Amino acid sequence: MSTDAIAYYTTRLAYETDVSDVAGELAAGTEGLVVVDTRNLESWEQGFIPGALHLPTREIAARAEAEIPRSARVVTYCWGPGCNGATKAALEFAKLGYQVKEMLGGFEYWAREGFEVQTADGVSRPPIDPLTAPKSGIACAC
Repeated sequence: MSTDAIAYYTTRLAYETDVSDVAGELAAGTEGLVVVDTRNLESWEQGFIPGALHLPTREIAARAEAEIPRSARVVTYCWGPGCNGATKAALEFAKLGYQVKEMLGGFEYWAREGFEVQTADGVSRPPIDPLTAPKSGIACAC
């Protein structure tokens, strides 16, 4: 048994989550959960997770304490795995003393896995990309 590996993966799970877990928590109405979209306004307007708070990374230090209770569990997301914006945002929340996790896969994988997306036109559900989730829409249970 590798204690180093156990410590490493335990730490990752303490600070990272994925789109399926976030979707499950939102569907369950998990109290105290605040999902934060850290992208710019143009990106937000292309679509976002219903119920998410739009708070670009550069504005976190100035706005977070007025808009998000200190007791909240914050989940940050940005575009996707090719972007480290959610990591930068999570760092800003951590500096302010919030309990925070980064959502792996970001908005890209949220949409590719077929979860609801909101725009000015309303809420829609994009088709599931079979490379990211089972076609049935049932979670992979991983």
